[in-house]
Amino acid sequence: MNTKGVYFTAISYELLPVCAFPIIFTKPPDALAGPHNPIIVHHDAQDKLDYEGELCVIIGRDVKNATLDNALDYVLGYAAGNDVTARNFQIPGASGGQYSYCKSFDGFAPIGPAIWSPSVIPDPHALRFRTRVNGKVVQETETSDMIWSVAQVIVHLSRGTTLRKGTVIMMGTPGGVGYSRGVFLKHGDVVAVELDGLGRIQNEIVFEGAHVA
Repeated sequence: MNTKGVYFTAISYELLPVCAFPIIFTKPPDALAGPHNPIIVHHDAQDKLDYEGELCVIIGRDVKNATLDNALDYVLGYAAGNDVTARNFQIPGASGGQYSYCKSFDGFAPIGPAIWSPSVIPDPHALRFRTRVNGKVVQETETSDMIWSVAQVIVHLSRGTTLRKGTVIMMGTPGGVGYSRGVFLKHGDVVAVELDGLGRIQNEIVFEGAHVA
């Protein structure tokens, strides 16, 4: 699968202006991980590791130049996801403003626990989801708060560009990320992202080279 990510709220990125179009970056196929796989973190990405609970949209058919009227016809289904981010590679002095590298490490895009079809989720903008770290709720929101609708994002991504079936669109994250509080993930932390009534993904953070007592 290919993965593409899009930020959706101004709350968690209050220092970033709301642009005329969605902010786009890509994650490579090897960033994908299962809903319960441990996330193995390279030692250079451990200093400011962060979570971003997100709604994921999975494309079911190749699409190019979608319209607002037909964009949702190309959706296979929806899932929960975590756009894991190494903030030390994201800060402007390190990244020059591009976000792909800091989010592209192997395993930095766990999704699941299933792909829920549009017949189960007829309105992706009427969902409540939350993120927990070690059982504590750190993010909670309604997808109705998204700046960009699922259809708008598909239209933008498919403008002159073919979105292949199997592409995963991560719709962005609400307020509550660790970066905003100066609190980052540690070895052994467990991050869970859940959609109300539809299950959760839950992944343990494992730092390469960490001492195990």
